[in-house]
Amino acid sequence: MTNWKNLDTLDAYKALEATKGSVDIATAMAGENGGTRVAKYNVPMAAGLAYNFAAKQVDDTVLEKLAALAKESELVEKFEELYNGAVVNTGEKRLVLHQLTRGQLGQAVTADGVDKRTFYAEQQKRIAEFATKVHNGEITNAAGEKFTTVVQIGIGGSDLGPRAMYIALENWAKKNGTFKMDAKFISNVDPDDAAAVLASTDVAHSIFILVSKSGTTLETLTNESFVKDALAKAGLDASKHMIAVTSETSPLAKSDDYLAAFFMDDYIGGRFSSTSAVGGAVLSLAFGPDVFARFLDGAAAEDQTAKNTDIMKNPAMLDALIGVYERNILGYEATGVLPYSQALSRFPAHLQQLDMESNGKSVNRFGEPVSYKTGPIIFGEPGTNGQHSFYQLLHQGTDIVPLQFIGFKNSQLGTDVDIQGSTSQQKLCANVAAQIVAFACGKDDENSNKRFEGGRPSSIIVGDRLEPEALGALLAHFENKVMFQGFLWNINSFDQEGVQLGKVLAKKVLAHETEGALKVYSDMFNI
Repeated sequence: MTNWKNLDTLDAYKALEATKGSVDIATAMAGENGGTRVAKYNVPMAAGLAYNFAAKQVDDTVLEKLAALAKESELVEKFEELYNGAVVNTGEKRLVLHQLTRGQLGQAVTADGVDKRTFYAEQQKRIAEFATKVHNGEITNAAGEKFTTVVQIGIGGSDLGPRAMYIALENWAKKNGTFKMDAKFISNVDPDDAAAVLASTDVAHSIFILVSKSGTTLETLTNESFVKDALAKAGLDASKHMIAVTSETSPLAKSDDYLAAFFMDDYIGGRFSSTSAVGGAVLSLAFGPDVFARFLDGAAAEDQTAKNTDIMKNPAMLDALIGVYERNILGYEATGVLPYSQALSRFPAHLQQLDMESNGKSVNRFGEPVSYKTGPIIFGEPGTNGQHSFYQLLHQGTDIVPLQFIGFKNSQLGTDVDIQGSTSQQKLCANVAAQIVAFACGKDDENSNKRFEGGRPSSIIVGDRLEPEALGALLAHFENKVMFQGFLWNINSFDQEGVQLGKVLAKKVLAHETEGALKVYSDMFNI
């Protein structure tokens, strides 16, 4: 069994503290030495991706200390316990099994009397068969016409991840002939969200996916009622247009209100569910089961790298260690995620939930307050849009914000034009390369308003082209990074009690059980 200890009690952490400020990246990244450094600090990932951390404030000495921290923290051993079925989610006393949705990493895991890998694979098979029947016209609407649109109804992890993945592959699928159905998403309980989606949707030719593990999620069930009302007004039988993704024990599991029900369980948190039935149903319907399978293959291959004890062969663990160094030794409070790919426009929003809901904790796994910082604030937008938005603060503001760039050598669609001696893709890549060096090295100027201090750290994940395997590997990298950071901070990354209090108070407002400030705010909205 592994030992779970607070970060600041570890000998390796104390040794790491002595390296603070030892690396000047403006100097390290300058001239020919910078080129050597970029080539050296490059770690291969799955699906042809690579994690390059040359512009981070680390050197061989810091890396040696980080490796010692990984060993003392038993990061690989804790991951092994997780994928072999240990109760890693101590808050809810649950296993953590999202990696099993895309492959078996270790021994067979049995829970609730069921082999869980077999269970998840069976759900994927059922979804694939259902999606194929929809695409072939074997499952149709009441008029015998094909469904052309799929609409996912969910919130949080039931929306952010699947939506980001759909947007990431939508245009690629259209270009490559694998696009099957339009996908839309309803998440916010704000009625304007559902109304806007339904107003632009041919409901007679649409399948709606209700995603709720418990079958009791307030926002999701409210939006389901909204959709059922729209179907009824169109003279349609909702039960012929809806499927459910839920747990086997929820009230939705065996309801006649749905064409079919596909199952998930309590061992997969919402923010880790894109490779489960939560993402599988909508992505298989939209792009076909084969594309979803390729996405899973990329995630599974990246999971394999997370088993490596050598930090220079384990990109997610190395990324996590550097992030903890930046947060706890260097004192940086936020991290920007900057994909230079328009297809990844919603990927930072997914990572906000993945990271901040997982590691936004102030007590350790045993419920004891920690005396050090944990998860950073995550934000981001795709480049080059962000350059004309918040990069001013990143370059010349008073706070240093570590950055994680994502870039691809080739455009996703292969369509481009040559303008003024270079293509649009070349201009995009030139911008990301320039930004990394600009942040790291800065620029001196007699005019202080034009001076860039530099010393602003960044990493980049580089790939050839954003395809299903690369997307899966990218997703798994960040999921595993968040997991390893939770291990380092000795916190439980797999529950989310912080989202519960607001839900409880909202129910009191709706039941008119309010007093004090809560009542005044409720009255403000005439509730």
